[in-house]
This record gives sequence, structure tokens and C-alpha cells, in this order.
Amino acid sequence: MNESSAPALKVAGLSYAYGNRRALDGVNFTLAEGTCTILLGPNGAGKSTLFALITRLYDSRDGFVEIAGFELKQQSRKALARLGVVFQQPTLDLDLSVEQNLRYHASLHGLSRKQADARIREELERQSMFERRKEKIRQLNGGHRRRVEIARALLHRPSLLLLDEPTVGLDVPSRKAIVDYVHGLCLDGQIAVLWATHLIDEIYPQDRIIVLHKGTIRADGSLSEVLAASHSETIDNAFTALTGGAA
Repeated sequence: MNESSAPALKVAGLSYAYGNRRALDGVNFTLAEGTCTILLGPNGAGKSTLFALITRLYDSRDGFVEIAGFELKQQSRKALARLGVVFQQPTLDLDLSVEQNLRYHASLHGLSRKQADARIREELERQSMFERRKEKIRQLNGGHRRRVEIARALLHRPSLLLLDEPTVGLDVPSRKAIVDYVHGLCLDGQIAVLWATHLIDEIYPQDRIIVLHKGTIRADGSLSEVLAASHSETIDNAFTALTGGAA
């Protein structure tokens, strides 16, 4: 497949089991660049397993994953090079500065010093963080740490950005700033975002929504399509109808 014409992410027939418990069961979906897809699901729905398979923390014998046209098992390095990830648990080194954390990541992706300088400045300025580049991570609040993690995930200009509940524990202004920023990235048209969350207010009207429950996709479409399919007037009611009220 030609990389330029490939979807940012293609998941086909993906299944995974922990012993006798099936965490994912034949999951299929495709993400185009420039789109923001919200992955909703109660605890135990399979969201974390799906992310682990896309990032290749786990491998599955059933189904396949392609990132920007590269099959994850057969072309792991090329596929993962097109992926940016912000995990739910923070992964920054608290004793290094913002800039040092970003430089380390840039070096892992083979960026030259000149490229790293330009991209670090670009990503930090986009989030109004450049003036704080010399501060240690432990000096930053939770919202600013998340901004640094998002900047880090974008340094190598991936085709796909995975966000695993990145706003958990943040105050309302910090959450809103991150939600607005990520949606702005999609509007630029150069990246696809798959955002796992349980916070309904993080959904924008233009978002695509995938509802995952007990390892299967229960709904996939625009907000209006999901509401219609579940015969609901609000996304809260739709979520309850599609998951049987699971928390």
C-alpha cells in the first residue's frame, strides 16, 4: 500500500484473550488522517488491550494492525515510527528539564540536533510552553506536564496520535486547554487521533465515536449516528443503552 494514500490506522479482525477471558473479539475500524475519534467504553471494555496491541506491547495471532500503511508485525519499525502515544500514566523524567525530556525522545527517533531544536521550539510554542523549557518536570503542574507529553509525542510528526485518558486528574481549565488543542491538531488535517476517555464532555460535535463494550464495537459513527442507532437524545443515554449501564 502507498503510504501517502493509506489510512492513519487500520484495525481488522483483531482479537485477544487473557486465558479464557476474551478481551477483544473481532474488532474492525479504520481512521483517516485529519480525524478525531473518541473511544468510549466502561472499565473492562477492552480499551487498554486495544492500545497495547496498537503500540505492540502485546501481540495477537488474530487480526492485524496497520499504521500509515505499514503492517505492525511485519514492518514494526516503520509502523511504530508513525505513531505518537500519551499513556494514562505519566512517563516523563521528573528530574530532567522539559527540554531534556524532549531531546532524549528526539534522539530515539533519529532527529538531528538542528531538527530537534526546531521541532522542540515549534511544539512548545504551540502550547505556550517554550519559555518554561528549562524548568524541571517536577516544577510543573499536572496540566503542563501533559502538554509536554503531547509535545513529545508529536516531535517526530506521526500519522497517528493515541491518547489514553490524558486528562484524568486535571482541573477543568487544564482539561479544556488540552481538549481544544488536540482537536485543533485534527483540524490542521495532518494527523489522526484516537482518544480513549470516559468523560463525555470531551466529545466535540464533529468527532467520530466508537463505543467498545465487552471486547466488541457496539457503535461507530458520528455523534448523530450513534444517537440514532441507540434511540437516544444524549450521548450519556446512548452510552448507557449501548453498554447496559456498565461503569
